[in-house]
Amino acid sequence: MGQKPIVFIDRDGTLNKEAGYINHLDNFELYPFVFHGLRMLNVFDIYSVVITNQAGVARGYFSESFLVKVHEKMVATIEDNGAFLDGLYYCPHHKTSGKGKYAVDCNCRKPKTGLIEEALKELKETVDTNRMYVVGDKFSDIYMGNKAGCKSILVKTGYGRGELENSDVNVPFTMTENFLTAVIWILKDLKLTDY
Repeated sequence: MGQKPIVFIDRDGTLNKEAGYINHLDNFELYPFVFHGLRMLNVFDIYSVVITNQAGVARGYFSESFLVKVHEKMVATIEDNGAFLDGLYYCPHHKTSGKGKYAVDCNCRKPKTGLIEEALKELKETVDTNRMYVVGDKFSDIYMGNKAGCKSILVKTGYGRGELENSDVNVPFTMTENFLTAVIWILKDLKLTDY
């Protein structure tokens, strides 16, 4: 089995509509274009891995067991629409506003690279580390991706437009409208399609 490209995907604002701290399953809604984007990654044999900060756990807004239910709903909805994810990693910590065991200065909270490192450790030598991408709606995603050696793509959904208007960030990144257009950009960059 050869080495495969990988796309690390933010969750809130990138795959699902930004709804603040999602503390009820009805508030979790995937964007309709997400399924086509994920199917394209699946068809071209590119790893699709979700990495997400979930400080709502640390702050006591919802439990880790509830977060698991949200992710089960997400995975089931994606599979019902003919696509799949290759992995899902989350950070439940926040060092300043977290409570109990979640109030730690961890290595997994974006923009730190711990979630990427964890995914790469589990996927071992099957990932082509020269062909790694990050897609997200915040500059914390961009910073993380750049530090980990990924090409970083900022989408305008979620917080993306606000990040662009209110930041003077001077780091390399590509910008697209949404997750689907980011996937199309990635396929072009990998020279896998003539889109």
